[in-house]
Amino acid sequence: MRKFEVAPPSKYTPEFREEAVQMALRSSKTISETARELELNSETLRGWVKKHQKRNEPAAGAPLTLDERARLKEQDRRIRELEAKVSFLKKAAAYFAKDPR
Repeated sequence: MRKFEVAPPSKYTPEFREEAVQMALRSSKTISETARELELNSETLRGWVKKHQKRNEPAAGAPLTLDERARLKEQDRRIRELEAKVSFLKKAAAYFAKDPR
């Protein structure tokens, strides 16, 4: 009969794991660089990040939250504003390109 091995308890607390994941997600550094700073194996941190993202991923077809709707509306407004600026700049560039002084 074969015995099942039980994994040893983790030496990292759930709080440390969550803090490390947040650092990895918010940082402009790679997961490997963040792991090195925290003296972790990069694959360990990468696994924690994947689990976190899977846990916090909204269900497919789930309605947007009020906060997400507001952010989406603001982004739509910003896109329209930037498109108007681009259009104006294209017209200005065309005008100055054909009227050398």
